[in-house]
Amino acid sequence: MTSMRPAVRLPALGVGTWAWGDTAYWGPGAAAGAGVVDAFVASLAAGVRLFDTAEVYGHGASEKSVGVLGERSGEALVLATKFAPLRGRGGARALRPALKASLARLRVPRVDLYQVHWADFEEASIDDLMGAMADVVAEDLVAGVGVSNFSAHELRAAHAALARRGIALTSNQVRYNALHRDPERDGVRDACLELGVTLLAYGPLEQGILAGTYAPGAVLAGRRAQAAWFTDDALRAAQPLVALLRDLAAERGVPMEQVALNWLRAKPGVVPLPGARSGAQAARNAGALAWTLDAEAAARIDRWGRG
Repeated sequence: MTSMRPAVRLPALGVGTWAWGDTAYWGPGAAAGAGVVDAFVASLAAGVRLFDTAEVYGHGASEKSVGVLGERSGEALVLATKFAPLRGRGGARALRPALKASLARLRVPRVDLYQVHWADFEEASIDDLMGAMADVVAEDLVAGVGVSNFSAHELRAAHAALARRGIALTSNQVRYNALHRDPERDGVRDACLELGVTLLAYGPLEQGILAGTYAPGAVLAGRRAQAAWFTDDALRAAQPLVALLRDLAAERGVPMEQVALNWLRAKPGVVPLPGARSGAQAARNAGALAWTLDAEAAARIDRWGRG
């Protein structure tokens, strides 16, 4: 019987680096600069070593930023990036050359976690993609395989396809936060728990809304300004939860984003990936590792979501 290659063990908190160079979505402030450097340094100083990026973030700009900073630091990092199954790209055959390009931008010979960014059955079947993933694992170009934005059904299909090659699926990265609860309702969280797959939560602060940064009337730059969660109606609807997080934070003497992050960290198998574009943001996020959210506070947030 073939032994199973285990899933990669991931740290309890990471850093999402979409805003490290993707100016189209995040606006001019996302250009690599002092803020990104400070965020990276502050993350390392606080013991955060997991950095998640993707080839499509700024057309490689984010990977380049992570690569340069990682190489200069000399630190052992846990690096995660993603393959984009873009329509017409060539399906699973495109995965290995895309990975090699990502490795060059990241300045590493192997990535700790390589993820399929989304499922597109017209471009490539999940079986074919997982087969290509297994091949690059065999080449020692990838330590662990993950997926992103996969439904419960797609997650199970990826898990089964990898298992046939003797590899455990490490993660499914989906949008999940105290405001956006779809993984609790669509079966994704339950499937992750059942299969032993880590749920990587992107947007754990809903792009700053759950840090109290935005209220109705907020003015944003880039394509983010058109996101559904930044309309005045959506921001208005979020304010009761923002107020609850602010109250819980005041009771505990911590920044409110740490409450939102620790609500996620309290859930089995969930690893939040908050973004940060300054040293202060990164330090506040990383401070969530210093304490845990009590069950009563977590239940209050849970009840709000079921309201």
